[in-house]
Amino acid sequence: MTPDARARRAADAMWADDAASRWLGMELVAVSEGAATLRLAVGAHHCNGHGTCHGGVIFALADSAFAFACNSRNQATVAQHAAVTFTAPGRAGDVLTAEAREVTLAGRSGVYDVRVTDQGGAVVAEFRGLSRAVPGQLFEEER
Repeated sequence: MTPDARARRAADAMWADDAASRWLGMELVAVSEGAATLRLAVGAHHCNGHGTCHGGVIFALADSAFAFACNSRNQATVAQHAAVTFTAPGRAGDVLTAEAREVTLAGRSGVYDVRVTDQGGAVVAEFRGLSRAVPGQLFEEER
């Protein structure tokens, strides 16, 4: 199995059980080994009292992209730490895209950066996630 085929199969397995990302309205756009892209059309129900996209929603979008990227090798992997910096607001009607990429993977630990942009390419947030591999796989595969 090619690395990208494995990533797609792992993503399909995760997406099938990822009720939270689907409930928030996210769309899995692309996945490859160590990378993933998710998209979210911001609705009024995603906005806070300032009329902007809630920071928790933006964090969740970035966190989901991070999750699909760090699980792309069919090794069960969880977040051990994450941080986000918001640089611009998202608003109802915007389409936000989170692009996650692997920075480094050493043993059971990985570092991933996620950039969240709006439909015009403006950076809305920068996210860094640290991952930790745990026992298990997303689908049955001989190792």
